[in-house]
Amino acid sequence: MGYELRAVIADWARLESTARELPAARLAPLAQGLALLPLTDALFAADTDGSEVTALGFRGLPDGFEAMLARWSAAGPVACVEAEVFGGVGEQRAAVWEGGAVVLGPLHVDEDEPFPAEGSPVSRALRRLGVRADAGRDEFDAVGLGRRRSSEEWVDYD
Repeated sequence: MGYELRAVIADWARLESTARELPAARLAPLAQGLALLPLTDALFAADTDGSEVTALGFRGLPDGFEAMLARWSAAGPVACVEAEVFGGVGEQRAAVWEGGAVVLGPLHVDEDEPFPAEGSPVSRALRRLGVRADAGRDEFDAVGLGRRRSSEEWVDYD
């Protein structure tokens, strides 16, 4: 079974107020006061022009979305994360914006590379957002990102 995630993660109140720019946006709660905005095909079809940006290496960001993340980060840190895993092999990308600029990343670990000692790109981005890992769980697990297997599944959380 595979795992795929493309999302923006930030403090719930901040993401709730800023995501209003995107009528098709749906938020899902994460632990430690965070929210996840899944970057789904439906979101991009409804709210963007569909073209992709490659400046930071993200595969799922449409044209102009990096500027939106920079604007959203004026009030506090905002992370963009991507993860794909199939059969235990995968890759991750992450970046964090704060004060209108990228302050972490872009971080990338390819499918044939081990995670660095500092942790996976997604866990490092979450740490920058203030997430605390606990006994036996990294930041990824501490906020509950393993509860769903795809970005689309986060749209209709329960």
